[in-house]
Amino acid sequence: MTLWTAAEAARATGGTTNTHWTASGVSIDSRSLQQGDLFIALNAARDGHEFVADALAKGACAALVSRRPPGVSVDAPLLTVVDVQQGLEDLGRAARARTSAKIVAITGSAGKTSTKEMLREMLAPQGITHASVASYNNHWGVPLTLARMARDVDFAVIEIGMNHPGEIAPLAQLARPDVAVVTTVAEAHLEAFSNVSEIAGEKAALMSGLQADGIAVLNAEIETAGVLWYEAAKYGCEAVWFGTASSDAQVLKLEQTGNTTSAEVLISGQKHTLHLNTIGRHFVINALAALMAVRSIGADLGKAIKALETWHPGLGRGAREEVRFGGGTVDLIDDAYNANPASMRAALDMISVSSAPRRIAFLGDMKELGANEVHQHRALAQWPALGTLDQIHTVGPLMQALHTALPRKMRGMHFTSSAEMAKACEDLIKPHDCVLVKASLSMGLQQVVDVLRKLGHSESNADSR
Repeated sequence: MTLWTAAEAARATGGTTNTHWTASGVSIDSRSLQQGDLFIALNAARDGHEFVADALAKGACAALVSRRPPGVSVDAPLLTVVDVQQGLEDLGRAARARTSAKIVAITGSAGKTSTKEMLREMLAPQGITHASVASYNNHWGVPLTLARMARDVDFAVIEIGMNHPGEIAPLAQLARPDVAVVTTVAEAHLEAFSNVSEIAGEKAALMSGLQADGIAVLNAEIETAGVLWYEAAKYGCEAVWFGTASSDAQVLKLEQTGNTTSAEVLISGQKHTLHLNTIGRHFVINALAALMAVRSIGADLGKAIKALETWHPGLGRGAREEVRFGGGTVDLIDDAYNANPASMRAALDMISVSSAPRRIAFLGDMKELGANEVHQHRALAQWPALGTLDQIHTVGPLMQALHTALPRKMRGMHFTSSAEMAKACEDLIKPHDCVLVKASLSMGLQQVVDVLRKLGHSESNADSR
């Protein structure tokens, strides 16, 4: 499949190229580059120009650069532009302009990636569907996702994130979605905002990029719903709401059994039954948002509900698995990718309904919460679901506040590093426990998840000898 020809890419970016080539993909990482990719030499943690020679040697059809790097021949296939980041954005803009796909853009303080993956699953049976990889939702992730979009796509799902004011609007205007979804607004990135209402205003900027007849899908049950309502009116877009009894989409009944959830929901006056291969009310709310997006772009709601039955939470985002341990199993909830108070509360709600003999949590610091960060950690001790846990182990200077606020019977070990926690976790669990692991990504609690998984693999290998 030809994604870009040299002439098309040059026209889109205003750049110059000295050879004829065709690209079947777009890559920013020479380590994962595929044969035929156009390599984008972004200046990120390191200058991408350092890796152009390696990318070409590995089969890149060409490289998007602002200069010819040392060691690269004068006749190498290069697309030269003034600024590589701008060139990537120009490619994304051109890809958006040439497609007739229905595009959904998603933002929110939590649930972006899960909702995006739900939509990918829902729409794939109904047409060619393109979606963001992992959490590619920032200033390079959004244009990269667009630049990778083929001409014949029917649906596209674009995740858009932020951690500072003014980031969402330019990305929304690049994506120009038909539907803008705000999953939730919560206490995240408060280092850069004065309060949650300011965060709501930034999330609402997603609506600034909507097509003229675009629809906003908004969460009615959050405290800052009024801000979203005001911003939708300001942008003059149609808004549909999910979450409350007066919303266009609401939950009527919810039953969680084992690792599955059944929910009766009302969508635009019609009852439907959802079946999810996970537990957690927050996942049902995310599904409501996704289904309202499906309805808003004119896709088939019944097919989407059926396809939802095959969706599972991703690794690090509430994925559940049974790990063999001590002659039994441990029910592991891997939610170690990210954390803020809202997602932490949702994770505690999720483990609280487990029927395991013991419920154990390994919790690490929630980052970027601003001046109120210590209080936000301590306040978790008052969350009702936390009282159902048997023991909570903590790591990090901020989680120290929760550790000291816990009732003595629930207070487990406190660690200064995730590496220390990972070394000790085997001795802190028992067969048949349900174990939650959650923290902000920078805390590195994936180490704990990895150790627990390896314990299961080791036991399986021992059994096979």
